[in-house]
Amino acid sequence: MTDFAASADSSGAASPASPPAPADPGARRRAPSGRPKRAEVTRGALLTAAGGVFAASGYADASVDEIVEKAGTSVGTLYHHFGSKADLYVRLYLDYQSRQHHRSARAFRAAVTAGESDPMTLFLTGTRAYLEGAWNDRHIGKIFVSGGGPPGFDGLVRRRFRDWLDINAAGFDQDARPFSPTKLLVLTAIVTEAGREVTGLSSRRDAHAFIDEVLGLMRQLNPPQDPPPASE
Repeated sequence: MTDFAASADSSGAASPASPPAPADPGARRRAPSGRPKRAEVTRGALLTAAGGVFAASGYADASVDEIVEKAGTSVGTLYHHFGSKADLYVRLYLDYQSRQHHRSARAFRAAVTAGESDPMTLFLTGTRAYLEGAWNDRHIGKIFVSGGGPPGFDGLVRRRFRDWLDINAAGFDQDARPFSPTKLLVLTAIVTEAGREVTGLSSRRDAHAFIDEVLGLMRQLNPPQDPPPASE
């Protein structure tokens, strides 16, 4: 069986506070007329159907027949576009992480453009976008919280976490080093676990209260520095 930790591309990496993001690998290509190509419509229908089946049944018990029935297509078409149920699962994960990456990166860049320079404020701005995105996409994100997945998937998730660390570190002035490697590890781990937890909350109000509390606790790990006293 395929070891996705070794074979999947890294374009799906997400980061709470990241530099400009690459093109979304899950973005829909469009025909010259502006309409989606038929193949992309079919792929989208299969991904949507797979998301619903994985959410309801888990990876191991998800049925390919049920996926293609919900997508209105055939098993042969699924294998033509994705190769296997495992490929569908991993593509859902990478597309989800890519959307999360873009959300946090846009928020980070917008804050920089607005004149924000405090590293922790920038990190928390990206984090808020990441966690709000996890809530908005909870129907997909919760698929990956319960465990399971194809062989090698846990390794892929661990690799993505290391990617997030590298991207987060690259988002700041390396000479200034606003966060030590240990602090960056702790902050990124908090965001990762909070992103998992928020998918299971029952209401938007609860989600926002949870996000606010997480950001408040993270801020305590790197409180604002008092400006140096003015020289006489």
